[in-house]
Amino acid sequence: MTRPAPSADLVPLFAAFADPTRLRLLNLIAGREVCVCYLVEVLRQGQPKISRHLAYLRRAGIVAARREGKWMHYRLATPRNAAAASILATVLDTLRQDPQLQADRERLSRACCQPTRFVALEGAPIPTSV
Repeated sequence: MTRPAPSADLVPLFAAFADPTRLRLLNLIAGREVCVCYLVEVLRQGQPKISRHLAYLRRAGIVAARREGKWMHYRLATPRNAAAASILATVLDTLRQDPQLQADRERLSRACCQPTRFVALEGAPIPTSV
């Protein structure tokens, strides 16, 4: 049986980076755990679309999830492959410098500090640092 080349482990990672919404999601959950309701509100996209993208990121091995009652929380997961982990870190550093993605992070900070301003977020758990 032929073993796949080490670079084959990177294919799902690069595929995960191939969509602007997934990059925005990675940017928002970098360094914190965030309830999906905040991601929907900040990105102003439907919950099914956001959940589909989060599932894609989970299959790529770079996002983990946990349920707390009716709330789903998402956070980054460090890939086991050292090259993949390094690539993810570089991508996240690059995303932090993008003005649109900085605006997304600011909107998330405002939503977390004033959840009552966002009707859909009433009662939502505040994102926590990881």
